[in-house]
Amino acid sequence: MAKQRSSAALIVALSIVGVLLVVIRPLHREAQVLEHPAEEQVASAAVLSRALLDESLALGRGYLLANQKEEGNFNYEYDFLTRAYSTGDNQVRQAGPLWALALIHRDQPSPETRDAVLKGFAFFRAHSKELPDGRRIVIYPHSKYGETGTVSILSLALIEFLRVETGCPECADLTEDLDGYLKFLLSQKRKDGQYYEHYAYKDGASMDGTSSYFDGETLLALSKAARYLGHDELKDPVLDSAKRMYHHYVTEALQESQDPAILKSFYQWGTMAYYEIATSGWEDADVYGDHAIEMTHWMIGVHDVLERTFNTGYAFEGIMHAYELARRKGDTDAEALFRDAAQEGLGKLTTWQVGIPVANDYLRAHSTDDPLARGGVMNAADNPKLRIDVTQHQMHAVLLAREFLYPAP
Repeated sequence: MAKQRSSAALIVALSIVGVLLVVIRPLHREAQVLEHPAEEQVASAAVLSRALLDESLALGRGYLLANQKEEGNFNYEYDFLTRAYSTGDNQVRQAGPLWALALIHRDQPSPETRDAVLKGFAFFRAHSKELPDGRRIVIYPHSKYGETGTVSILSLALIEFLRVETGCPECADLTEDLDGYLKFLLSQKRKDGQYYEHYAYKDGASMDGTSSYFDGETLLALSKAARYLGHDELKDPVLDSAKRMYHHYVTEALQESQDPAILKSFYQWGTMAYYEIATSGWEDADVYGDHAIEMTHWMIGVHDVLERTFNTGYAFEGIMHAYELARRKGDTDAEALFRDAAQEGLGKLTTWQVGIPVANDYLRAHSTDDPLARGGVMNAADNPKLRIDVTQHQMHAVLLAREFLYPAP
């Protein structure tokens, strides 16, 4: 009972914070307008519109296509000042831009994005192994063990592609690949509803540990497969994990800390998954819409995402979904808060994109026509190192803002 009262009190407190911010943030922006010249306003935060989002997406699409290697994977990080590549790599973040291109292809199908997505799938197929029981795992080059998040985000890319490409010559093979990856993800599920973080390349055996990122990514992949591709066998595991993850990453985490790191890293993936569940029509699924809204009050009012100095495009993937849930629910206070946060935060991040007309002072001072940089998004207001996943997350947020805030007429 004590835990229930604590959780209920927290939800009420976060709701109050959200209502206050609806009032406070517009006043804060008005004060900024009075204090700074017009040129500085444009440089610090652009005014979002459908046209600006379309331009940003076109630039980001070009960046992702230009940075895909012949093998199908991507340039991980590129410094547009020194024109040098980073020597680092990350298998999960390599799957991310492939998912972004699949999302862009579903929004705006074209031969260029189709070819790029298929090339990416071919890369991961070449570095995958089917186990005797039909499960399929990714064996990423130059790595010692597999990461569950890689399989989850690759599955998300396959799901989005197969939602728009029905009956294509490659669809049967891609569907078979996806089925194997989903079987593997399900085998990573633990008794507590979370998922093992790593697996052995030899036989796909689960390895100890969990990850708040990977749990959210896996929950989203399984939720979308159940909703859009007829994987009804995943519904019960999804609902079980969704409930247990909320308890672990939200309720329990907030009892330990006001601003827990694991809630921040679970936030956008969990919110996106809860959106899929809440809008699925499944029985008793409405509570997950409430969860997504509560988590977003925390992200804005407690975690204070609008004051962060690094790129927070990932957060707006979640905020956009929560905005749509609040709109559908008729929660006008939350709807206004989330809309204002997106306008302010995504408006600022748009000025961090190379080649955008509303670029910030740093980008205007370091203008470049380098095709490997154009359309890329910086990870900070003055950081010339363009990391592929930063642009991936922001382009997904842009897609969602176009869909929910500025739908096509």
